[in-house]
Amino acid sequence: MKHVAVLMGGWSAEREVSLRSGKACADALERIGRYRVSRIDVDRDIAATLRALKPDCALNVLHGRPGEDGTLQGMLEILGIPYSHSGVMASAAAMQKDIAKTVLSAAGVSVPGGMVATRFEAATAHLLPPPYVIKPVAEGSSVGVFIVREDHAHPPQELTRPDWHFGDKVLVEPFIPGKELTCAVMGDTALGVIEIVAATKFYDYEAKYAPGGSKHLLPAPVAPAVYEECRRLALAAHRALQCRGVTRADFRYDDGKPGLEGLACLEVNTQPGMTETSLVPELAAHAGIPFEELVSWMVEDASLDR
Repeated sequence: MKHVAVLMGGWSAEREVSLRSGKACADALERIGRYRVSRIDVDRDIAATLRALKPDCALNVLHGRPGEDGTLQGMLEILGIPYSHSGVMASAAAMQKDIAKTVLSAAGVSVPGGMVATRFEAATAHLLPPPYVIKPVAEGSSVGVFIVREDHAHPPQELTRPDWHFGDKVLVEPFIPGKELTCAVMGDTALGVIEIVAATKFYDYEAKYAPGGSKHLLPAPVAPAVYEECRRLALAAHRALQCRGVTRADFRYDDGKPGLEGLACLEVNTQPGMTETSLVPELAAHAGIPFEELVSWMVEDASLDR
């Protein structure tokens, strides 16, 4: 019986979501009955914990640092424990949104314009004409994201707060109106495309994880050419960053522009959520892949040198 360490929790801003993702995955593996499951809330002694536990593989269900930025992946390489999802380089590159945008653009994947600034520069004056978006370069789940609209006389002053925990570098990008689309990749296959309609002002942390926080329209109600282009770009982005396992690419689609011009990739999530409201399990189910099968696939896909 394969011994799987399900790694969850950690100390990032996305800790609570990771705990929920980890519980869902561990429960699924136990229902399957073919795995011995150890649930591990990751702390700074994780290397010693894993060395003592000696699992056959690790199902990495951490979100944010250190589980999504290449740090944990490097430690697992050193320990020789096969692990799920992307490897060291892909994880590090995808987590740094400015670097990821450069890689994706070079691969022909359309990305928003904009710039990198310090959070203090972004709080001092409008660096782009409103509306525009400010977001940390290395966080997920829409934490620390602001949409600065035309009626905002000043940039958000929350950026200068002493309890700001999302890093000093931010991305400042033009706001793209229209639809929020997302597409998952599983191995070498792009799954379907969901349109996310947030109940709040945008698809923020609460919209992602609170029950009723958003509606998921699957398949996304867009033209067939846009739907297929979204799938093509999600797979192209996955490959450009040299990702492995399961990823999810997020897009904005300005449907006021002709053809495919309005489609832009915002980011690639190398550790997408696996909670009861998460998008990847929904996309997999739509493709005929039950949750237990999805989680088992991620375990069996685990390897080193990813």
